Amino acid sequence: MRAVVQRVNKASVRVDGQEISAIEKGFLVLLGVGADDAKDDVDYMVRKISGLRIFYDQEGRMRLPLSGVGGAVLVVPQFTLYGDVRKGSRPSFTAAASPELGRQLYEEVMLGVRDQGVAVSGGRFREMMEVELVNDGPVTILLDSKRGF
Repeated sequence: MRAVVQRVNKASVRVDGQEISAIEKGFLVLLGVGADDAKDDVDYMVRKISGLRIFYDQEGRMRLPLSGVGGAVLVVPQFTLYGDVRKGSRPSFTAAASPELGRQLYEEVMLGVRDQGVAVSGGRFREMMEVELVNDGPVTILLDSKRGF
């Protein structure tokens, strides 16, 4: 499982011109599910997303998690995080999960983060979405449950 976590002042998702989700301060998480992902990968993402300490404390150091700032998470499914362009210019998505597995694990990540006491909103699986955000920093963290980076 791969994620791009962006610290935001606000973020929203629109489908067919209609806003379906929005948050204020928190994380926009673009989440990709791999073909070989399972419960361990979900657990890793839930732990990392809910525990990331990338908000500034009173001393100006990144030490606060979402709970320390009353932050929320907007999770957007993004299978293109598994696009492989090493052999050309057109991405191959063979490493991405099937739509069924992708949806299941995406929803499990959202539920897991919510179970940590964090407000969670989502995008819409297998839909064309417009994602709007105001980066804070910008601060962007890459996560890989297989620890490839």
